[in-house]
Order: sequence, then structure tokens, then C-alpha cells
Amino acid sequence: MPTLEQTEAALNSTRQSSFVKPMMDPEDLSFTERFYPFGFPADVRTNSQRVIEQFASLWGKFYMERDTEPIRCDVQVVEGAATECPPAPTYRLMLPLMAIVADGDNYCIVDLVLAQAKISISFAALRHPLYAQYFFLALPACCMATRYATSVHAACVAFQGRGVLLCGDSGAGKSTLAYACARSGWTYVSDDGSYIVNGGGGRQVTGNCHQVRFRPAAASIFPELEGIEITPRAAGKPSIELPTAPMTHIRCTQTTQVDFVVFLSRREGGPPRLAPLNKEMARRSMRQVLYGSQESLARQYEEIENLLTAEVFELRYSSLEAAVDCLQAMVEAEC
Repeated sequence: MPTLEQTEAALNSTRQSSFVKPMMDPEDLSFTERFYPFGFPADVRTNSQRVIEQFASLWGKFYMERDTEPIRCDVQVVEGAATECPPAPTYRLMLPLMAIVADGDNYCIVDLVLAQAKISISFAALRHPLYAQYFFLALPACCMATRYATSVHAACVAFQGRGVLLCGDSGAGKSTLAYACARSGWTYVSDDGSYIVNGGGGRQVTGNCHQVRFRPAAASIFPELEGIEITPRAAGKPSIELPTAPMTHIRCTQTTQVDFVVFLSRREGGPPRLAPLNKEMARRSMRQVLYGSQESLARQYEEIENLLTAEVFELRYSSLEAAVDCLQAMVEAEC
């Protein structure tokens, strides 16, 4: 039987050999850069130039539109023992904190009130940009969506300077109709993720105008998509994702004022039908995707109320071309 001294020595040895410093000191984060996700400033500090490059891939095309206090994101790259891509992380919301944990090397704590994110990520994870960007490096958008903006599950387009928010359930055709509008001369703002600018006035909505995403079936609708392979994704439904920059046939803008909110209901056959929609139904639908502290939710609810001062309709349609014509007639009737 070991003596007390031998047991204590063994414990001390185990503590020393198993302890791994989980986070680096702030002075090690010597690589810094400012980005503007959806137009809001975000300051990134890291110990790896590769992280800066991946942030640039995510947010480098966005330009500054809002002079808000910067979102702060510290990313510390650790060596780690694993060589394979880490597992998909688990999410836990403990307001005002959000925790994202994949394993002992890849995890993050986000303070949604202070708009700060602390991220630990391994070199193995960085070797898989789709994983690193989707699960960890896109997190500044979570801070933006609870402090500075209000998320809306909708596409957004504009015609003659008047914005139209295209809302609806998954599969209602938001992205497809938004692209069809853009091909017909409308201005493209976003496919299925839009954000109301909190306190922006005038129902200002912003989105990712630099990318358009389609379901694979869209290749049978738009000839230019034929032969394009499905884009690899870290999670989510299979899709074709394309940058809009090479698309010389469409115009894009990062932000627009919304004058119409249209809920889509795709049906089989028949001409399109546009009818006023009960705003209480719209309100309940939009509130479902919101999260954050009580203070944050109250502010987001106010922004939804401001958005619903726009005209709200339901569009029942089967033909994309007819739906675009119907939306154009709606805007022109109000001009």
C-alpha cells in the first residue's frame, strides 16, 4: 500500500503532466484586423494569420455602413492532439452567454450583451475552412443579430428604390423568387437571411448581397445553373452557392428600405394572387426566430413592429415569371 507521501507525489505528477493551458494570454494575439459583417464593425484579434484570411473570406466583401461599437472577437489557435476535423459542436444558451463546444480544443463563449466572442480553435479545424467558418468564425453575426439588428427569415429585393421582404417557411421559394426578380432587373439584397437595422429608421434591412444560394432543383429553372455541382457545406441542406460578383446580369446592394412585406405561399397551378395579410400572423411568424436577453428581445420586438408599418401581403403563386410581374405591379401601383 503506498504511503501518504507517495500518493501526494503521484497526484502532483499527474496534475503537472495533464494540465494544458487552455487559452493564450492576450498579448499573444498579435494579428488584428477590422471587418464589417453586414456593415457593422467587428475587431478580430488572433495568433494566426490563417484566421485573418478565413475571416476575410467570410466578411471581406462587406463595407462599413454603421458606426456602432465594434464587436470584439478573440480567436486563439491551439496545437491540439487531433488531426481530423472536429465533430459538430453542441450549443447551449445561458443568457447572456452562448456556449459552443465541439471538444477540448474547439469551443467558444459569446457574450450577447457585450458583443464579445472568445474562441479556441485547433489547427486541425482550420484545415477545414467550411467547418471553421460555419461553426466558429461566423459568430460575430450572432452578436450583431442580438445587439445591433433583428433577424428576419426572409429574402430581400428592391425595385425602383422600394424594398420587398419575401418571407415564408422553408421551401416557400424565397431564394428562387429573389433571384428571379434580380434576373428581371430588380436589385438583390439577400436570399433567405435578412436583418432589420435596429434604430436605423425607415425600415432599413441589410443582408448578404455577395452570395446567392439555391436548392439543387433550381438548376432545372435557371439554365445558367445547369452543370454546377452542389456546394460542399459543413451543415444544412444541400445547395448551390454562388458569388454574385461575377454575375454581371444582376445589381446588388447591401442595404435597402423595405416598403412591402410579402409572405409566400407556393401553390400548384392558377394565376398569382396577392392579398393583404393579417399583421398578427406576420408578427407571430417573425418573432419565432428571435433570441437574446429580455432587453434585447424587447428591442427586436420594437423593430418588428416598425417593420410591420409597411404594407403586408400574402402572395400565392405557381409561376416564377408571373410572381415577379405581380410583385412589380404591386410596387409600381404605389410609386
